[in-house]
Amino acid sequence: MAVILVVEDEIFIRQSAEWAIEDLGHKPLLAGDLADALVHLSAAGPIDALFVDIRLNRLAYGGCEVADEAIRLRPGLRVLYTSGTPLSDEVSGRFVCGGRFIQKPYSPAQLEFSVGELLHSS
Repeated sequence: MAVILVVEDEIFIRQSAEWAIEDLGHKPLLAGDLADALVHLSAAGPIDALFVDIRLNRLAYGGCEVADEAIRLRPGLRVLYTSGTPLSDEVSGRFVCGGRFIQKPYSPAQLEFSVGELLHSS
């Protein structure tokens, strides 16, 4: 069982991701913005992966900023980015080392595949 920090500002999408991650047998931690994410990232508990919306809080790169801070606090943390906007080279160039991407809307099966791939990457 992995602990996955979900950072998503849309409550219904965050809740949907929470349920899907629980259905996969993992433990989700939930945050709606960078401040909420920092509470979890600064705590002593384990976090195996970050699942973050790129367009967080209506900012163009909010999720990338969350990921940058997460890696600063927890080097080696695996990151799965998501967005309803198609991925551009400019955005993917901001991904932290080894970051992966899943396009919204995603199905539970797509999320399962992406999370599995992320957790088993070196």
